[in-house]
Amino acid sequence: MKILAIGDLVGSAGVKKMKAELNKIREQEKIDFVIVNGENAGEGMGITKKNFDDILEENVDVVTLGNHTWGKKDIFKFINHPQLLRPANYAKGVPGKGYNIYNCMNKKIAVINLIGRVDVNVLSENPFLIAKDLVEKLKEKSDMIIIDFHAEATAEKIALSYYLDGKVTAIFGTHTHVQTADETILEHGTAYITDIGMTGPKNSVIGMDVSASIKRFETTLPERYKIAEGETMLNGVIFNVDNNTNRVKEIKRIRI
Repeated sequence: MKILAIGDLVGSAGVKKMKAELNKIREQEKIDFVIVNGENAGEGMGITKKNFDDILEENVDVVTLGNHTWGKKDIFKFINHPQLLRPANYAKGVPGKGYNIYNCMNKKIAVINLIGRVDVNVLSENPFLIAKDLVEKLKEKSDMIIIDFHAEATAEKIALSYYLDGKVTAIFGTHTHVQTADETILEHGTAYITDIGMTGPKNSVIGMDVSASIKRFETTLPERYKIAEGETMLNGVIFNVDNNTNRVKEIKRIRI
C-alpha cells in the first residue's frame, strides 16, 4: 500500500495545484490513500466549505488542520465531517475529531492530527501524552497509525518521533512550509520526516507575498500579508507500506 501526504495547501493557488497534480501522482506512484493538510487553504488562514469540497472532489481520504483551524467562521458548519481532522490535543469539548479510522484495501488506517506547543500561539494539551493515550486506544482497532504533527519546533517533532518509534506507522510534520531532507525509518520501524513542505506559490515567503513579508521584517510594522502570485509547487511524501507487516519499507519525498 502507498500512502501520500500532501503538505499545507496555501490559498486557492495551493488547492488548484493539488487538483492539477494529484491524479498524475496517483497514476505514476500507484497511490492508495491520500492525506492533505488544508489549514491554510482559506487564503492563508483556515479553511472554507468551498475549499473543503474542492479538496474532497479529488477523492482525498483525510484533510488535517492545525493552528488556523478556527480561522474561517464557516468551519463550524462542517467541522464534524468524518474526513476532516483538527488537532486531537485541543481542549476537551471543542467540536470536531482529532483522529479517525479509515478503511482502505482491507486495512484499517488510523490518522491522528496533533499540534505542537513550542512557539505555537495556541493553548493546547500535551501532544506527547495525548498521542500516548490515543496510540494505546487505537493499536488494537487499526492496522496502522499515521500522525500529522503540526508543529513549529524541529526538536519537538524529532522528540515525538523517538517517543513513538515502533508504536506508530509514520509521523510527518507540517506547519513550517519548508520541506526537510531528513526522511528516515527509525530503529524500531516508524517512518519519519520533520516537515513535508507546502503546496502553493513557489516564489514566496512560505506562501506569502515577498515584498509584504520583507516590509514586516524591515520595518516591524503590521503590513497585511497576502498570498503570493505566480508559479506554484506541490510538496509531500509517499509512504510505501508492506502489506504483510504494516510497516513502511520506503519513504519518498515529492516536490513538483
